[in-house]
Amino acid sequence: MTIAVNPSQTGEPVFYVADEHPHPEGWSTSLGFWIYLMSDCLIFAILFATFGVLGGNYAAGPAPKDLFDLNLVAVNTSMLLLSSITYGFAMLTMQQNKVAQTQVWLAITGLFGLAFIGIELTEFAHMIHEGATPQRSAFLSAFFTLVGTHGLHVSCGLIWLVTLMVQVQKFGLIEANRRRLMCLSMFWHFLDVVWIGVFTFVYLLGVLR
Repeated sequence: MTIAVNPSQTGEPVFYVADEHPHPEGWSTSLGFWIYLMSDCLIFAILFATFGVLGGNYAAGPAPKDLFDLNLVAVNTSMLLLSSITYGFAMLTMQQNKVAQTQVWLAITGLFGLAFIGIELTEFAHMIHEGATPQRSAFLSAFFTLVGTHGLHVSCGLIWLVTLMVQVQKFGLIEANRRRLMCLSMFWHFLDVVWIGVFTFVYLLGVLR
């Protein structure tokens, strides 16, 4: 209920009681999270555009075909895609109210995510060891910024995943935890879509240039 106060002609306050428009439980959370995802889309769109402009500026340094191992990148891509599939299984078992099975699928998702981050860090370390640092050229600056930002998002997603697993273990699949798991699901699949763009636009087209 909302109460509005308006002065009368005599200067005395007059109170009006009006019904507030009802909202489903968790409505504000879902709306806020969608707004966040849209802002993240803008961030990655800017990073992709920046890479598109700077990606050909090698400053007499190494080019993508000199640095990228497509076989390793393909393995890394499969890790993230498999994590998306296992998270989908977690959502299915959540709908069936199976706490233990949901936890197992979330744990498998986390392991795939860790494998993805591990391979990416290995790639970064190898490139830096070869002298291909972000300061070497505009191409490398744009590359490390775009791919590193995505990796940072995955790392935050893993922290969020572990936090939710603790919450589910403590409180079960209550409505609040279901809503949080659904938000993380959207976030995780969003990162998959972004990575497909990175794989195609940065790695694949970079090697084929």
